[in-house]
Amino acid sequence: MEKILKPMSGYLTLIICLALFVVSIYLFVIGVDESITFVVLSLLAFVTSCFFLKGLMIIQPNHSRVLNFFGKYVGTVKDNGLFFINPLYSSQKISLRSENLQGQTLKVNDKMGNPIEIAVVIVWKVGDTYKAAFDVERYSDFVKMQSEAAVRHLAMSFPYDNLEDDHAPITLREGGEKINAILEQELTERLSKAGITIQEARISHLAYASEIAGAMLQRQQATAIVAARTKIVEGAVGMVDLALKKLSEENIVELDDERKAAMVSNLMVVLCGEKAAQPILNAGTLYN
Repeated sequence: MEKILKPMSGYLTLIICLALFVVSIYLFVIGVDESITFVVLSLLAFVTSCFFLKGLMIIQPNHSRVLNFFGKYVGTVKDNGLFFINPLYSSQKISLRSENLQGQTLKVNDKMGNPIEIAVVIVWKVGDTYKAAFDVERYSDFVKMQSEAAVRHLAMSFPYDNLEDDHAPITLREGGEKINAILEQELTERLSKAGITIQEARISHLAYASEIAGAMLQRQQATAIVAARTKIVEGAVGMVDLALKKLSEENIVELDDERKAAMVSNLMVVLCGEKAAQPILNAGTLYN
């Protein structure tokens, strides 16, 4: 478990190290002319200053240091500035800044078995330095591999659209924020063991694979045409029914079944035809 440390400021230690360094030079100069004892003291002062300098560390904003003492985890320093720690501690730098992961375009099969291309953009950062440092080998590589696995699992769990599955509650193409939320949740579950926090995950590319893209486009166009025709026919039937009722209610003309059938046929042709109807003047009657 991550443990936060608050080390002492390093400015006093820095001043002491500089003072010891100056004293070592002074003693060395005196010892050359007078006694070897001053030379030994000069070396001790120099070694001491170097030892204390090893304990100084500078932590930049949104960075941290994970400290170990002969293989034992001591704690993590997340404060920024100049600090002094035990010179025998070893430290590992870990960035706490948010990072973008632009995943490569993957070719996978959706829930219905159709090959599709999908890619995502993930914004992540290290939330637990202990897990990132010790629970996985290289947390950045771990993020890449687990993100790809999560995207593949997401694509296989839902259909691309509802052309083949009319009852699908969520599809990849129309899921929108729901699909993104499901992706974020799965990434969080997979990457929590590495101490990674997912800030955002979105699908950046989604399309049918090239080998079926043309056929699927034609299918979508055909579906759209059928839907449009259905609406046109429904509207035309309503208009014809309304016309017959108006003619009958207002006694404009008396129509027998054969004339009604002819009128319905003509109106349906006019209302459902793709081109404008050409008027024809009938000088005779329906029976001649």
